[in-house]
Formats: sequence, structure tokens, C-alpha cells
Amino acid sequence: MKCVLFTFFLFLSAIPAVVRSQQYNKDSIQNIINNIRKQPVDTSNLRQLRELGHTLFDEDSALSKQILDESLAKSITLGDRDAITNSYRMLGLWYSNFNFKDKAMELHQASLNSAKINHHLYLMAGAYFNMGNIKYWKGQYDSCIDYYLKTAALYDDPKIFEDKSLQQKMVEKRKSDVYCNMSAVFNTLKNLPKADEYIDKALAIAERQQNNAAFAFYIQQKADNYFENGQAEKALRTRQKYLPQMEQGILPKTFLQGAYQNIAQDYLVLGKTDSSKIFATKSLETATGLRIPDGVAASNWLLGRIALKEKQFSVAESYLDKSRAYLLESENPTDKRDYYDVMRQLMFAEGKYKEAYAFFENYIAANDSIMNGERTRQFNEREARYQSEKKDDQIKIQQASIAQKNTINYLLGGAALALLTIGMLMVRNYRHQQTIQQQRINDLETEKQLTATEAVLKGEEQERTRLAKDLHDGLGGMLSGIKYSMNTVKGNLIMTPDNAQAFERSMDMLDSSIKEMRRVAHNLMPEALVKFGLDTALKDFCNDINLSGALKVNYQSIGLEAAVIDQTTSITIYRVIQELINNAIKHAAATQAIVQLSKSNERLSVTVEDNGKGFDPSILKNAKGIGWSNIESRIDFMKGKVDIQSAPGDGTSVLIELPV
Repeated sequence: MKCVLFTFFLFLSAIPAVVRSQQYNKDSIQNIINNIRKQPVDTSNLRQLRELGHTLFDEDSALSKQILDESLAKSITLGDRDAITNSYRMLGLWYSNFNFKDKAMELHQASLNSAKINHHLYLMAGAYFNMGNIKYWKGQYDSCIDYYLKTAALYDDPKIFEDKSLQQKMVEKRKSDVYCNMSAVFNTLKNLPKADEYIDKALAIAERQQNNAAFAFYIQQKADNYFENGQAEKALRTRQKYLPQMEQGILPKTFLQGAYQNIAQDYLVLGKTDSSKIFATKSLETATGLRIPDGVAASNWLLGRIALKEKQFSVAESYLDKSRAYLLESENPTDKRDYYDVMRQLMFAEGKYKEAYAFFENYIAANDSIMNGERTRQFNEREARYQSEKKDDQIKIQQASIAQKNTINYLLGGAALALLTIGMLMVRNYRHQQTIQQQRINDLETEKQLTATEAVLKGEEQERTRLAKDLHDGLGGMLSGIKYSMNTVKGNLIMTPDNAQAFERSMDMLDSSIKEMRRVAHNLMPEALVKFGLDTALKDFCNDINLSGALKVNYQSIGLEAAVIDQTTSITIYRVIQELINNAIKHAAATQAIVQLSKSNERLSVTVEDNGKGFDPSILKNAKGIGWSNIESRIDFMKGKVDIQSAPGDGTSVLIELPV
């Protein structure tokens, strides 16, 4: 289910403690409102109205909306630009809190336009941040990252401190909120190393600033990352450690509802359904009390999963039916995917295989809309481009430094005529510094290219792994279930010889489908590569080629018996050899090939030879296909070297050397 994201709001300072206490008294609130309205309409008065409206989100949504509308109207009448910007922002948060996402987006856009009029960078960043949140909730992750990166860029802009009221600590806090939300997005897209990288940055800032409220919230995202990494018990311990602080009101109740929901999910994965049910019920009660539609739907969905786990199928259907309308009408594809997934499991458990397969197809379609290679690639490229642009800024600083030193050198040159020896030493020192600076520029350029290549290659392998898992665990399980059911049915039917023969043909076709599905899944991400390493995976690959009859491959390995090769290098070598053998089959018309791996010292040598028709290696410089460019990209990323020996009619030999 969807994560709770941090939003951009200013800390409440001018509201009496009675409003922020857990004892809500409508008469007391009305007295506070009357006192505020008696004051002259100025910047301070408008701030009190906004803060009061925000404080009443959880207690009295209608009164909260009325006060925020009043704040906007008075701000426009007074002509206070910052008050207008903040009033639009607060109203946007109100609409977002109660799931009116389109209206919220409209108001945050109005807040952004207002902030741009007087070039208020801090409030512009806040508008971009809240708009990014809405894009996340709508499942538009590529747009979401753009808004977050614009936010981060504004917080990095030194001009933001032209507003003298801003302090470094406040801006760092906002930057940590961005890092936390970016971690949530990377978590959703299953890029867990990036998710951990950003949440660790956020936690470091919160800990340095001793901000207990922010730390308590960020640690929930860290727990989400533990959960996605298969560490449900560690996630549960982390959440429970900080739950008492959240229950004491350190954060808005919306976040507490999300914590209850996540704790219930942790217990469910750990098989503790009784504890899971307790916290799922708390989540539902809190969401219902706060009138949060997505929280109510998510809690009912979770209670349905718990009932399914307990094999209470009618109860599960009842809960899931309550969540169906919201989840299927949601713009966020993760909501649809989660609903289809649990319905697929429920139908399968009840033996309704036709309905289960229909839900499975819908699940695959929804999951692909989230995790398809293009969207994930775009998201990773955007983040990589942001990191590259930061490196470009460093390059410009280095270049400016060189230009400045040139100017200083020219000025000193005229004065150095009488001191030739000293001048020569200075020039020599300058040239040395210039060489160092140029080397730094070259290093940054290389690092930028490697960062972009790494993002693309990791995205490709993540997508292969996901597809292999979906095929093997999802479709494979479904086909095996159908086969089992058909075998059961066969024993209870009396068939004519013709029908029996047709039935057996159908079973043979089903067996062939299962084998073909497993073959495709194996090609996408060979199980042997993950479990037993590169040497075993390549032996299996070459044996499979030999059994297919397409090519006779002789595989040899030297020095790999005790070698430890990391997974990134293993996948790279496997994909390169796979591509070269496929080229030998498809393009070279080869009948025999040799694949040889040898490891000595810190280098790994790969040789692939075939007896095909060969070609002129110079044509590779202008090749338009992606096969050879993929090979070059992978070898360059591993800082390796490649040598090709081939001529028409003489076969092809490819030698690759990689550091390991």
C-alpha cells in the first residue's frame, strides 16, 4: 500500500497550547477564533489564522477549511504576497489530506505562481515539494522526481538565504524531507540501494539537529526499506521502538495511522495474524475517525489479507469488497495492483481458477504500468542526470578556478621581469596546479559517464529479475495449479477413446507451456548464476546451446574453482558471452564455438571464438544495432578491454580482459 509522505508546512508557533493538546474543546476554539478576528488584519494575524486552520485538520475538518478560506480572502484584500502564497499552500494541504488531489494540485500551482512573483525561493521549493507528493500519490513517478529535484536544487541555491529570516538549520530540515520522500519513491520502484542512500541522508540531518519528530517519521521509511529487503522482523522492531512517541502526538495522527497499518503488515508477513489484526483494526479506526479515504481502503484491504491468511474466505471477501471501489478508482496503479494481487490469491484458494487467472492478468498489467522498463529507466535517468548536473557545477567551479589563476599569472608576469627566477618557479607551480585541476575535471567527466551507465545497466538487470520472478512464481504457479486440477478431474470422468486422446494432447501442451515458461524465465535471470556462481551458470548455458542443436559449444574454465567474483561482474560477463554466442548463431552461421574463462592474479580473461563466416571489424564503428553497443557499454563500465580478430570467411575471435 501507499506510503505516507512528509509535506511542507511551517512549524506552529502562535497557536495556544489548548488547540494543540489532545483535549479538543469547541467552545475554547471558538473563543480563540473570536480573539484572532478582533485583532487588526496584518501579517501576524493572518499567520495565526493559517496555523489555526492547519492545527484543526484532524479535529474539525469543516471548521479548518472555513478558517483557511478566510485567511486567503483576507490575504488577498491586504495584498500581502507571502501571506497569499502560504494561504494557497495550506488550502492545498487541506484538499490533499482529504484526498481531493486535483484540487490540491491546482492550489499548490497557485502557491508556486504567487511565490514566483516576488522570487521567494523557499516558498517556491515548498510548492514544488507538495506537488511532487501529489504526483507520487497519483502514481506519476517520472513527474514526481522532477518536482523533488527542482525542490532540492532550490534548497542548494545560495540565493535562498537572501531571505534573512531563514537559517541554515531550517533549510537543511527541508532538504531532509525531500531525501525521505525520494527514498519512498525509490522504495516503490524496488531500487532499494537508492532508497537506503536517501533515507540515511535524511536520518543523519535529523539526528544532527536533534529533531525527534522528524527522526521518528524518517525511521518509519527506514523500516519500509527493511521490509522490502525481506527483513520484516527488523522493520517491526524499528517501528515499535518509536511508536510510543507517535502515539503521544509528536506527529499528526495521519502519520500514526500509517504506522499502525505498516506494523500490521509486518506482523502478517511474520505469520502473527492475531497481532496483525489488532493493529489493522487500529489503523481502520484511526483512518475512519480522521475521514481519510485512502487509509480506510488500505486498512480494509489489509484486514481482507489477514482473513485470507486465516482461511476465512467469506470474511476476506467482505473486507475486500469495502476497499474495492476506492482502490479500483484510484489513479495510483499500486492501489489497483495490490487489490488484483490479493483477489488473485483469494480466488485461487477457493478453487475459482478462471476468476483467479483474470485477476492475475489485471495484476500483471497494473504491475507493468509501475515497473515497466521505460518508466523505471526514465526515473533512474532523471536522478542520475541530477547527480551529473551537480558534478557539472563542480567542473565549472574548477574551470573558473583555472581562469582566475590565469589572470593572476598574467598580472604577476609583468612584475616578475626583475625577479626571473622567482617568476619561473611560480609558472612551474601554476602549471602543476593546472594539471591537477584538469585531472580533476577529467575524473568528474568519467565519473558522470559511469554514473549514467550504471543507472541504465542496473535498471535493465532489475527488470530482467522482476520479469523472471513474475513468470516463475506467478504464471508458473498458476499453470501448475491448472495441471493439478485437470489431473484430478480426469480421474472422475468417463471418456471415449477420442476424448481421452484429446485430453492427453492438452496435457502435453500444458507441460510444454510450463517448460517454455521456465526456459524464458531462466534466460532472463539464470537461477544457477544467483545460487552457484558464474562458472556453473556458463556451463549450464553452453550445455543448453548444445542440446538445442543450434551450435556445438566447447566450454573451458581455468582458475575459477575457488575464485570469488562479485554478482555485478558475473552478470556482466554472462550477458556479454550470451550476446556473443547469439551473434554466432544468428549472424555468423557458425557450427562450432569455444568459450574460455581464465583467472590469474587480479585479471579475468574471456575468449569466445567461432568458425562462422566472419566480418570486417571496422564496420562496428558505424554499426546501428544495440547488441555490440551493449557489449561495449558493459565492458567500459567494468573498466575492461576488448580485442576482435575477424575477416570474411575466417571466423571470429573476441578477447576480453577485466579487472576483478
